[in-house]
Amino acid sequence: MSDRELVFSDGCAVSLIGMAGAGKSTLAPLLATKLDWQFIDTDQVVESFYGKPLQDIVDYLGLADFRKAEEEILSTLGVLRTVVSTGGSVVYGEKTMERLKSLGPVVYLRMECKTCLQRVGEGYGRGLAIKPDQSLESLYNERVPLYERYADFTVDTDKFSSDECAEKIFQWLKSIQE
Repeated sequence: MSDRELVFSDGCAVSLIGMAGAGKSTLAPLLATKLDWQFIDTDQVVESFYGKPLQDIVDYLGLADFRKAEEEILSTLGVLRTVVSTGGSVVYGEKTMERLKSLGPVVYLRMECKTCLQRVGEGYGRGLAIKPDQSLESLYNERVPLYERYADFTVDTDKFSSDECAEKIFQWLKSIQE
């Protein structure tokens, strides 16, 4: 966590980070409903920019250029009263993560590697930003330190139901409310 004063108010957004399969797309609308806010999925923002499914964009651009494009698009994201479900690779973009943290709290949806492997399988068709010869387990191990670095709060999505996770995040947000 950075030295910034962490507060929650109607003048901010809440971002969810974590691996594919962690529950970001499931939890964003649940948390948004609890807060009476909107929610967005940054993968859909990138898809809308290119007019293509995420996997097609990753395949077309290649991993390095996809990450650059994702950062360019998302580092200027401007939302309030919104729960932001991010793509798993968003943590590679330092400018993007600085932007998300400037918008409000960042919540890491953590799960064990074996849960990730069960939920995601090989990841085909998911738009997974992974090197051609890299295993999902290797990608998981590469990203965990980045998620931990940027997280203001962490919830274990493989230990609690989606509703319980949303409630834990909601209660934490209330505890830091202005």
